[in-house]
Amino acid sequence: MRDLPPPLPSATAAEPIPDAARAEVERLLRTGDLFRYTSEDSPVALLEAEFAAMLGSRFALAVASCSAAIFLSLKALDLPEGGRVLLPAFTFAAVPSAVLHAGLTPVLVECGDDYRLDMDDFAAKLPGAAAVLISHMRGHTSDMDAILALAAAANLPVIEDAAHSLGTTWHGRPIGTLGRAGCFSFQSYKLLNAGEGGILVTDDAELVARAVLMSGAYEHNWKKHPVLAAPFARLQNTLPLYNTRLNNLSAALVRPQLAELPRRVRDGRRNHDRVAARLNAAPWFDVPAPLAPEVRAPDSIQFNLTGMDDAAAARFVTDATQGGVPVQIFGLSGDNARAFWNWRFLGEVPDLPRTAAMLRRACDVRLPARFTEGECDMVAEVLLAAAETARAAAA
Repeated sequence: MRDLPPPLPSATAAEPIPDAARAEVERLLRTGDLFRYTSEDSPVALLEAEFAAMLGSRFALAVASCSAAIFLSLKALDLPEGGRVLLPAFTFAAVPSAVLHAGLTPVLVECGDDYRLDMDDFAAKLPGAAAVLISHMRGHTSDMDAILALAAAANLPVIEDAAHSLGTTWHGRPIGTLGRAGCFSFQSYKLLNAGEGGILVTDDAELVARAVLMSGAYEHNWKKHPVLAAPFARLQNTLPLYNTRLNNLSAALVRPQLAELPRRVRDGRRNHDRVAARLNAAPWFDVPAPLAPEVRAPDSIQFNLTGMDDAAAARFVTDATQGGVPVQIFGLSGDNARAFWNWRFLGEVPDLPRTAAMLRRACDVRLPARFTEGECDMVAEVLLAAAETARAAAA
């Protein structure tokens, strides 16, 4: 009897938390010192300084989630109530939700088969907008040169949702540092894992001062932030508090992982490119290539199914998942939070045919950096075999 290959490890399991983080968490538990404002050198404050330095930004503010970072960035811009904020239609439901929470109006822009912003639709919808919020969804960078140029010509601020793009660069600059502010995630499926959490970076002292105060730096806790004092003194008690602070335990989990980031970026890119090469050699897959200025840091792979109807696509998902490689098609899985027609909180579903067509064939597979090259080859084999079966059944 032929030996069966070993089962693939779970794609959703995270890497172990470093021993240094475990030791720091134990220390914090012994002291009970979990609130970020008990000292000026709390784990949260140290994380902010280290994260800003890593990205080459002047300021960083750690908060409860990437969604909170987006919300605070928008609120800190002091945009007109109900102002239109342009964002890609291919994003996560929390992103337009953050726009609504900020008292603004999300305007969805078409995305193409390469998962990136449709620049013609973006330019058409830009007049009258108050701001631009670019989601680098699943780490795919839109044409930031064109976006920034058009936004600058219209005198509009650009916020980057870089939840999936830590470690990605554009012309050598870190994604998240190109616009007025960049927002990152520490949720468990991201490259830095605190379970939940987020951080915003910016070079704008006024923006970060407003965000710090609104995040919950009540009374004079803002003095524990190494930011120019003048904006704080002027803004004290003029802004509402939303209390979206990060706690010391979460920061203690993240800080030792910063040293692991280069390895995770390197191995994630290796894994993605290895599987992408296998899939692109087959006629039923299309893995979009990065744009020329973009060097990605992926921990998942997305690809479009070609020449398959809905039935064949569903069969592919079933067979691949049963083979140990969970696959979702954004537009065919029930209530998917990345399919814009499921965002009923926005009201009437917008007419976005290009994005809708893409979502109904765009597949998503987690490909963690901790996978070995052999395990990546097994992932590719499962996907290829599932596609052959699905296409044969549909013939």
